[in-house]
Amino acid sequence: MSHSSPGVRIPLRLPTASATFAIAIAGYLAVNLSPYMITALQGAIGADFVAAGWIVTLVLLATAIIGLAVAPLCAGRSRMLVARGGLALGVLAFGIAAMSPSTEVMIASLLLGGAGAGGAVAASGAAFAAFANPDRVAGLNGLANRGVITVVLAVVPMLGLAPINVFGALALFCLIGLALSPWLPQAPITQDVPQRTRGGSPRTADRRETRAGLLLLAAFALWAVTEDSLWAMGGVLGDSQAGITAQGLGFALSGSTAGGLIGSMVLMIVGGRIGRAVPMGILMLLGSILKLATGFATDPVVFILLFIAWNTTYAVVFMYFVAVAAALAADGRWSGPLLAVYLIGSSLTPVIGAGLLASLGNQGFTLVLAIASMALAVPAVAVALFSSRGNRAAEETAPPAESLPIASKSLEA
Repeated sequence: MSHSSPGVRIPLRLPTASATFAIAIAGYLAVNLSPYMITALQGAIGADFVAAGWIVTLVLLATAIIGLAVAPLCAGRSRMLVARGGLALGVLAFGIAAMSPSTEVMIASLLLGGAGAGGAVAASGAAFAAFANPDRVAGLNGLANRGVITVVLAVVPMLGLAPINVFGALALFCLIGLALSPWLPQAPITQDVPQRTRGGSPRTADRRETRAGLLLLAAFALWAVTEDSLWAMGGVLGDSQAGITAQGLGFALSGSTAGGLIGSMVLMIVGGRIGRAVPMGILMLLGSILKLATGFATDPVVFILLFIAWNTTYAVVFMYFVAVAAALAADGRWSGPLLAVYLIGSSLTPVIGAGLLASLGNQGFTLVLAIASMALAVPAVAVALFSSRGNRAAEETAPPAESLPIASKSLEA
């Protein structure tokens, strides 16, 4: 199937959206299945919780490192190759891990599968930037991701947390992504991308974009630490402070997923009509307040409600980060490495969160997280404002539609 590179951002259509979202889900699925992966490893190779946890952490780090390494390729003509190569490796490696009786083969296969997932994460992240209205695309992706993950998290335990089911699910979603990969949007042809000229020469605009992109990636990695530290320590915090039971924690986690789905739908409907900077700043401030409040809640119901409200704001802010990165450059040079950067920060949070909680106590722990989130809102909002201004300038200087190259029918189907 021929697949030309569009010269501008393309409208959201079912084939291209399905391919992009499916590949993103395949690349990120191990993150969501990590508790099940730990259980499967404990049962299959007799590893204790700590050893199994380290294996899964290494798998996620492999995804993050490879995702960062191949992200520049995904901003150019190699995006399809990276996506298909990563997904094919994921199918093969996770499939072997699902069926191998050998401990060494299983662990090595999981690490290779994690590396393959990194290619999927980078390629799908870069493809987000190909679509018009990045805000609506980010919301729709969040809705698809959380909807699918909710079903997977419910179905896999019913089948049993054995390697064939847990690692087999990872292989299956890589296979689905591979089947849909022909519809993945490719990077635009460089000379056809409208250049921003307002406020200086194209070279000056490129330098500003580079600074903004690097600042966004750094802020996103640090924000991942502040958010996932509370997520990782939520059970410990709730138990020691509010007497949250396992059932209560399960309700909080389920409610958080529902809140994220609602937030995704709202962002999908609203799109970019209210801008990015203001809602992103307000939500980051609100999330900081809610994080701080969880450190002082002693009633189980109040703690659960605060936890759900905080996680809902987290989900929407996460999608705004994706939208801002996608809006910065149509070739996906910033949205490509975004999820890999998040994984690096997120993979360290169990250790960081446990250390902060042990040394600072409940209130000190949430206070530090809240202050850090508030501080990170400043660069995040600044980059969001820059991206919105850049999009408006690009629209004003874009050539007439009839002078632009035509994308292949597979993009517009």
